[in-house]
Amino acid sequence: MNTKNIKSMLAKKIYTNLESYFIKPGMSDDFYLYMPELEQYLCDNFKERSMGLVCDYTEVVNRVYTAVFPTEKVFRKILENTENAMLFLHHACSWDLKKSPIGFYNMDASLLELLKQKQISLYCLHAPLDNYSAYSTSKTLADALDVEIIRPFVHFSGVVCGVIGKTKCKTVSELQKKYSEAVRHETKFYQYGDSEILNNTVAICAGGGNQAFVLQELIENNINTYVTGITLKNEVSAEAHEFAEKNRINIFGGTHYSSEKFACIAMCKYFEQLGLPAEFIEDEPCLEDM
Repeated sequence: MNTKNIKSMLAKKIYTNLESYFIKPGMSDDFYLYMPELEQYLCDNFKERSMGLVCDYTEVVNRVYTAVFPTEKVFRKILENTENAMLFLHHACSWDLKKSPIGFYNMDASLLELLKQKQISLYCLHAPLDNYSAYSTSKTLADALDVEIIRPFVHFSGVVCGVIGKTKCKTVSELQKKYSEAVRHETKFYQYGDSEILNNTVAICAGGGNQAFVLQELIENNINTYVTGITLKNEVSAEAHEFAEKNRINIFGGTHYSSEKFACIAMCKYFEQLGLPAEFIEDEPCLEDM
C-alpha cells in the first residue's frame, strides 16, 4: 500500500467524534449476548452496551471502511492491502438466514486475528445509526427512494427509527419499480390494500421493521403503504402480516442488507468531513429475507 500523502487521525479522536454525535442516553443493544465465543477480542465497553468500539486494534487511522455486516467478504476485501484502518459497521454480527435460523451469526475469529495483526479496529453503531439523523438508515433509504420526509416516527430501543414522507409515485407498482432500481435487485410486494398510494404518503422503516406495533402507527397516520427490509412470512412476522392484511396496508420488502446499506454509504461523507478517506464495501443481500 502506498502510504505517501495519506491523512491520518488518532483513533481515539474518531471514537470521541462518533460517541458525541451518535450515542445518546437511553439507547440500547444486545449483540454481546450472542457473542460469548469472541469475548477475548471485544472491548470491555462493548461488552457493557453492545455499541461503539468493538475491537481496539490501532492508535492511528489512515482510512475508514464502512459496511452493513462484518462478513468474510468484507474482511477479506479490507485485508487485501490495508493497515492502520477502521471498519465502521452497522451490525456487530453478520446476517444470513441460510446460515442461521435467527439470521445473525458471529464474525470469523481467525479473520479478527488478521485484522489485529494489520491494526484494523472495528466500530459498530446499530441503534444509534437507526436513530433519526442525516445518516440514519430510514432517512437515507427515503433519500434513495426520492421520498420527501415529513417527520420521523416509531420509537424503539431509545431511538426514533422510521420516517413518514411524500412520494412522487402514485401507485404501488411505481413504488416497487423505484425500490428495485434503488437496491439493484428485485423487491418483494405484499398487496394487502389498494393499488393507489393514499395521499402519496408512505412510511419507511429499514431493516427488521415489519412488526405489528409499527404498522399500528400507520393506521393512526392514515397511511396504507409501508417500505421495510425483512418481510419473510414466518412465525416472527405472522402477526405483522395478519395485521397488515386486516387493515389493508401494503408492504414492500427489500432485504435487511439492501434497505440499510444507504446509511453506511452516507457515513463515508461523515468520515470525509473529518478529513479521512472512506470507502463503502458492497456485499450481497440475503434474498431469503423477503
